[in-house]
Amino acid sequence: MRNGSALVAGVLLLSVACLPRGPVVDAGPKPVGVGGTIAGRVSAGDGTTPVSARKVIAIDTASGARFEASTATNGGYTIKVPAGTYRLEVEMRGGETVSKQPDTTEVNVGDLDPARDFVLSIRPPA
Repeated sequence: MRNGSALVAGVLLLSVACLPRGPVVDAGPKPVGVGGTIAGRVSAGDGTTPVSARKVIAIDTASGARFEASTATNGGYTIKVPAGTYRLEVEMRGGETVSKQPDTTEVNVGDLDPARDFVLSIRPPA
């Protein structure tokens, strides 16, 4: 019987040695807040002059939740948002109008919705 208990002890030690060293985490389904990214560019005139330091706001059409980012020196912006449908707005300054604005966009988990571009027209002072 001595060999039998040595075999059991060896199997038990081998089983313990094969266990994971850290906690086991069940990834399960993704949380509801996980979504995607909306990206684009804000420019002026004929669309070639970047507009920096402007706030771009993504507004969830169902809940009204707002997510925002500022444009970089190249006029580009990215906003991470939960899955949903969004309306986009850009911060305006005196004498400006929007000559091109992106349509409403639907973002799903893992999406990158690029080219959500704005073009601003600046009226000359009177």
